[in-house]
Amino acid sequence: MPKSITLAKFAGFCYGVKRAVETVKKLKAENPERNICVLGELIHNTQVIEELNALGIKTLTELPQKGEGICVVRSHGESPEVFKKIEEAGFKVYDLTCPDVKKVQQKAVEMAKEGYYTIIVGKSEHPEVIAIRANALQYSKNVLVADTSDKLESYKKELKEHKKIGIVVQTTQMISTLNDIIKFLTPLSKELLIANTICQSTAMRQSEAKELAKDSDLMVVVGSKKSANTTHLAEILKDITKTIHIETEKELESYKDLIESSQKISITAGASTPDNVIQKVIQNIQGKGE
Repeated sequence: MPKSITLAKFAGFCYGVKRAVETVKKLKAENPERNICVLGELIHNTQVIEELNALGIKTLTELPQKGEGICVVRSHGESPEVFKKIEEAGFKVYDLTCPDVKKVQQKAVEMAKEGYYTIIVGKSEHPEVIAIRANALQYSKNVLVADTSDKLESYKKELKEHKKIGIVVQTTQMISTLNDIIKFLTPLSKELLIANTICQSTAMRQSEAKELAKDSDLMVVVGSKKSANTTHLAEILKDITKTIHIETEKELESYKDLIESSQKISITAGASTPDNVIQKVIQNIQGKGE
């Protein structure tokens, strides 16, 4: 029996990622003899990193003391200190911080400057959050990162005394996480300033996927297990219908029976998942249904 397979409209590269990948390739094409490197993975996707490597664009896991050529700051952004270190090492900096991430950094800085106890809703070890925090810490020591209200429990007294609390959000976070933290902080503050900085692309991707899930027997989420927005997509959808999170079509073999028993299958993908990876997944599922 032929299956119904639906691909989400908001699946794959967001504009920040698209811009980063295209710009880095263009940089290399225009400067073939120069050393072009990226500090950290440009995006959380193994296939893209391998493709860039094949073009001669190196991914640096750490900054060398001495370097030359162009060093790209990826879409997640970096701390002011890292920008300085890149230049001191001898590189020319090329800043590809996503404009939406820049906005979060600016909001966090404004709040810190204006005396708000700044809460960053996000994962403390995520590169985007590390950079947002570092930017805010230049102006205030009162900066906390939390992705559950439990993580703020031990700061309750301190937050209550401070009265003014500001909230910014990692661009790829879930709205439910933000709501949980707002609910916790509301009784503690005299003034609560909330900047919902979840980017539009993430919000639309999550909202569309939730609607698709309501009418699907199976949701397939394609993208890196290291990608925050992809992992969050899978988490949200698991509560609605059967959901699998895969990085490439090769993993579909393990879910053969589930795919065969599902009639309506919908596919979505994270912001750092290339189109050709999504297409291979669709072709593989179509093949399993024949």
